[in-house]
Amino acid sequence: MTQPDPGTHGIPARLLAALIALAAWTGIGVHFHALADGPASWSAVLWRLLGYFTITTNLLVAVVFTGVAAKARFATPWLLGATLLNIALVGVVYALLLQGLQQLTGGSQLANVLLHRVTPALTIVFWLAFVRKGTLTRQAPLLWALYPLLYLVYALVRGSFEARYPYPFIDVARIGWAQTLINSALIALGFALAGEVLVWLDRRLGGMTRP
Repeated sequence: MTQPDPGTHGIPARLLAALIALAAWTGIGVHFHALADGPASWSAVLWRLLGYFTITTNLLVAVVFTGVAAKARFATPWLLGATLLNIALVGVVYALLLQGLQQLTGGSQLANVLLHRVTPALTIVFWLAFVRKGTLTRQAPLLWALYPLLYLVYALVRGSFEARYPYPFIDVARIGWAQTLINSALIALGFALAGEVLVWLDRRLGGMTRP
């Protein structure tokens, strides 16, 4: 991992980071409020939310970019690359596999836009505009993949106990293990390829020439 990036400490970078953090925190909060406006307890709503990759990843975005806005030392180019790749996965999977499956209104619709569209788009802009390039290694995507892999295991184990899965493409009860594993493998392949592209772009923009 690399050292904290001085390029993210300028006022424009910190303002955009604050906006990204605000979008993520607001999306999570609005979604929580929309679900809590009913008979379920707050703890039950929180437990339900933490079953979704969208929520856990936007929570990562919220924490990381709150740190960037506050000039925290942990906000390295490596961590920002990992955050970008995972929140981009949220946006792409939503656009390709989930969009239109549910009719959303009010707070749920606002949260959906913030969590699936706004935070991925703004994170891409931030990375392109402010993150120091040329520091990522070819091993980075393998380490970045640990988070979505661990989430997949968590979601499948949790779903087997609760008999409810967070996404239709990993709904073992409905589509079976074979299709679930195929879907997971395809998404993992897309994630790995996107990681390689991000590293290539980082090296290209950073003028890195070493192998």
